[in-house]
Amino acid sequence: MKDLFLRAAQGEQTERPPVWMMRQAGRYLPEYRELREDYTFLEAISTPEVAAEITLQPWERFQPDAVVMYSDILTVLEPLDFAYHLESGVGPVVENPVEEPADTDRERGDVRDELWYVGDLLERLDDELGSKAAVLGFAGGPFTLSAYVCEGTPSRSFMEVRRLRAEHPDAFDRLLEAFTDVLVEYVEFQVESGADAIQLFDTYAGLLSPADYREFLLPYHQKILEAVDVPTVVFARNMSGNLDLLADSGADVIGLDWTVDLADAREELADEDVAIQGNLDPALLYGDRETVRERTREVIDAAGDAGHILNLGHGVDRNTPVENVEAFFETAKNVS
Repeated sequence: MKDLFLRAAQGEQTERPPVWMMRQAGRYLPEYRELREDYTFLEAISTPEVAAEITLQPWERFQPDAVVMYSDILTVLEPLDFAYHLESGVGPVVENPVEEPADTDRERGDVRDELWYVGDLLERLDDELGSKAAVLGFAGGPFTLSAYVCEGTPSRSFMEVRRLRAEHPDAFDRLLEAFTDVLVEYVEFQVESGADAIQLFDTYAGLLSPADYREFLLPYHQKILEAVDVPTVVFARNMSGNLDLLADSGADVIGLDWTVDLADAREELADEDVAIQGNLDPALLYGDRETVRERTREVIDAAGDAGHILNLGHGVDRNTPVENVEAFFETAKNVS
């Protein structure tokens, strides 16, 4: 239910934890794979009626408390004139990556004009769901987006963006600022179009040292999250021991990956007025149904009954059995 999600995001005690999954609409669903036979990924996310149908597929199966729009974090490359495509077995490929400091000096296009299809999608979802579920918008964070455009292809270390930070800190900061300006307008547009909450995925921010995060990235996270007056979630991987940095972003909810112990997270964030989200290991959804139920209950028990949104610690894997996803949702809904 929308109200359940919004209350938990504000730190309130709720009768059960609201539940949704990252990558909730996607390749683990047979109806998704069938629909995608007729559309490329970029065609699907940029065609509002198709994106709306895909977004609502898990709603029709599981009735999660929040429905996350079917889109991609790389859409915001378009207003900065970065071209990209998806290669099978590789992932996103940026066709004109940052190769020298001058490439970070970008002119910004009109976000609302170029990404009109995202606004159209959110309006459709808001009309369809009303009070039945929260409509979630999202955006990639400035460091993660910078990492993609510097590397050109997915990477484990994203050394090129870290090298840019070391060799040309002014250019590094200029690239972060360019993305931030776009992201501010983008999240404002999403809220205007019907998003009830916004999640900022700066997944690779944990590659930065705490000092570099605080100096370079934190001010931009704050600027993006302060731009909207709906609940906000910030998510980054490998931030255990540095969760206070995420709390300083001003987000209402801190998303936790599966490497974080929830009891430790509660202790680490004891002085912060934030809720938490997460954090079942997605790999556990390959177990039998009873294992899924047991481990999901463990997450719920560890998180406590106030200010917790149940989720995975990252996105659901493409080969996950649908019946185990169902067990995950059922467990959350049967908790009292």
